[in-house]
Amino acid sequence: MNKKEILQKRRKLVASLPAPDEVLRGSLLERVVRHSKGCARCERGEGHKALVLTVTYPGGRNKQFGIPRAQKRMAARWLKNYKGWKQKMEQICELNHALLRPDE
Repeated sequence: MNKKEILQKRRKLVASLPAPDEVLRGSLLERVVRHSKGCARCERGEGHKALVLTVTYPGGRNKQFGIPRAQKRMAARWLKNYKGWKQKMEQICELNHALLRPDE
């Protein structure tokens, strides 16, 4: 691939990146929360379903954020955007590596 083709491919990848305000890093989990006492639902073993976004930070620290059910679709879309963004950024980096190599 010549320099012109690399630049064209890179431009195409950059143009296809999702909007930065619609990316989210982490994993979306469904959990069941159970109270220790005083809840008939928990005493029956049903518990309460909760939607949680879990994010790992440097040093192995995890944080969990409760997500309202009404925002599940949006959060899932933003997580998917992040995965696509990350994959495209890796491809852009590879193209940039090729641009830095001396002409063969």
